[in-house]
Amino acid sequence: MSPVALKVVTVPAISKHTATVFFLHGLGDSGHGWAPVAKMLQPLLPHVKFVLPHAPERPITINFGTKMPGWYDIQALGPGGKEDPEGVATSISQVSQLIEDEIKGGIPADRIVLGGFSQGGAVTNIYSLGGSHKLAGLVALSSYVPLTEKRLEQIQNPTNKETPMFMGHGDADQVVAHKWGKMSYDKIVELGKKVEPFKTYRGMGHSSSPEEISDVGAFLKKVLP
Repeated sequence: MSPVALKVVTVPAISKHTATVFFLHGLGDSGHGWAPVAKMLQPLLPHVKFVLPHAPERPITINFGTKMPGWYDIQALGPGGKEDPEGVATSISQVSQLIEDEIKGGIPADRIVLGGFSQGGAVTNIYSLGGSHKLAGLVALSSYVPLTEKRLEQIQNPTNKETPMFMGHGDADQVVAHKWGKMSYDKIVELGKKVEPFKTYRGMGHSSSPEEISDVGAFLKKVLP
């Protein structure tokens, strides 16, 4: 049985549409949360359509079982901490379906970027190691790897081994510790993935910043010229 299709917010290209960026929000947020950033990047990337999916609502253990938008359950924060492999796998499948639909609509995989923030970035990290479509690029912000090393070995395939990837993190992040982001970066590199140098943003908490958005824009411009 196929997973339920994700609902999305779309920020259309302002010139001829030749590339697409999918960006996954963090826990408790929605696609609307990143729409202002997509609109901010439009002048730099007029040919790009931004697709911002909404995660389905689910009980989140660390928030006392409260239902909220989430890509998978979290029992403990940190890399591989009390993982939810089924939830991660379902989200990967749902995102893959969006990518397949975009390819069927005429945008080839090598003109598509997948990115995400926090929990959405964690899903992107897993896609970078086990996703089935060879994409133009990947972006993971303030994120971590949510599966154990044993599970990572089971899902690995080389499809996106050479796909450029940008990873950024604030050193004042009190939700997803900067050290977890760096550990996850090191693990992804250790597994053979091509990644841009890890970017640390001084004084930035669990959020983004104009400097980071500028860097992401430059990365997208490079991989989606």
